[in-house]
Amino acid sequence: MEGHFLTDRGQVRSHNEDAGGIFFNTDQQLIAVIADGMGGHQAGDVASKLATELVRDKWKSTSELKTPGEVEAWLSATVTDINQSIYKHSLGNKEYEGMGTTIVVAVCTAEFITIAHVGDSRCYLLNDSGFKQITQDHSLVNELVRSGQISKDDAEQHPRKNILLKAIGTEQQVTEDILTVEWGEGNRLLLCSDGLSNKLDDTELASYTQKPNHLKENGLEMINLANDRGGEDNITLILIQYESSSGEGETG
Repeated sequence: MEGHFLTDRGQVRSHNEDAGGIFFNTDQQLIAVIADGMGGHQAGDVASKLATELVRDKWKSTSELKTPGEVEAWLSATVTDINQSIYKHSLGNKEYEGMGTTIVVAVCTAEFITIAHVGDSRCYLLNDSGFKQITQDHSLVNELVRSGQISKDDAEQHPRKNILLKAIGTEQQVTEDILTVEWGEGNRLLLCSDGLSNKLDDTELASYTQKPNHLKENGLEMINLANDRGGEDNITLILIQYESSSGEGETG
């Protein structure tokens, strides 16, 4: 697998509350994670970095997971551990009270991808059927869209667009969404925080994801466009292509 992790502070924020990375376990299976932190001053940084570090450390000590069931169980247990760790951290430190983070995690094997997520950080898959968002935002406006109360176009301009229905670390318990899909040679995966998806629509994300350029170039072009359009939020993405294994990405 070829993968690249890119993150940018944006044009407005004083610091970057996004974190993430690409990591490999003891059998060289790839995991990708993006976390978009929230909370008071510096608290978002702490939550997102803590989530990323917990995924990294647990994955690096994990041996090969062979079936979707094994991967799904590992991801569910890991999300539970992360949620409890961040929640306890916020209770024990007044300056971190109420902090939390979104998370989207993808385990990529030779036969399938398994994605777990909480919040509105997203995962898209590009394959022979086209380009499709395969996660559903845990947000107020997405629920309004799903229930038919507003259109998808209305959601883009909704004043409460950034209200999340759930996040990691804000409650004692959380339920993640988990999905397993097949993938094959040449398929690509895009993970991103809402700093990207709020600035580029799905058609634009598809266009850049499938460009024949090097993956890193495509990612940098998307970040530059999001910044050109205001860059009010931190912008983070991971692009992965199904092919031969490559080295580890850096955390942000």
